[in-house]
Amino acid sequence: MAAHVDVDATALFHNTMPFTAELGIEALHSGKEEVSARLGWAENLCTLGGVMHGGVLMSLADSAAAVCAYLNLPDGAQGTTTIESKTNFLRTIKSGSATAVSSPLHVGRRVIVVETEIRDDERRLVAKVTQTQGVL
Repeated sequence: MAAHVDVDATALFHNTMPFTAELGIEALHSGKEEVSARLGWAENLCTLGGVMHGGVLMSLADSAAAVCAYLNLPDGAQGTTTIESKTNFLRTIKSGSATAVSSPLHVGRRVIVVETEIRDDERRLVAKVTQTQGVL
C-alpha cells in the first residue's frame, strides 16, 4: 500500500527548500522522531542507463534530514545548515520511487546528527546517510 502525501509537510519542504519542488519531492510524514519523503523515478533525474542519479538521492536525504533537524531545534535557534554528510550507496533505482526516512541520532545545542535510510518500492535499502546539521 502506497503512503499518502502529507500536503502540509510537502508545503514545508517546498517553501523552505524550493529545490525540492523542482525535484518533485513529496513529504509523507514530518515529526520530531521521524521525517519521510518520496521522490518518483523520472528520466531527467537519471544517469545514462536509467539509474536515478546519486546526487538526486543525496538531495532527497539532505532535504528529509534538514526538516528532521529543523523540527528538533533547541529553543532560540534560527535554523540549521548541513556541515557534513556521508552516503553509502547499496543498490540502484531504475523505476518506481525512492523513499527517505530520517531520524535524529543526537540533538544538541550546536549540532544535530540525523540518520537517513533510502529504500525502493520493494523496501530494499538503497542508501544509508549520516548527516551533521549545524544549529544556527
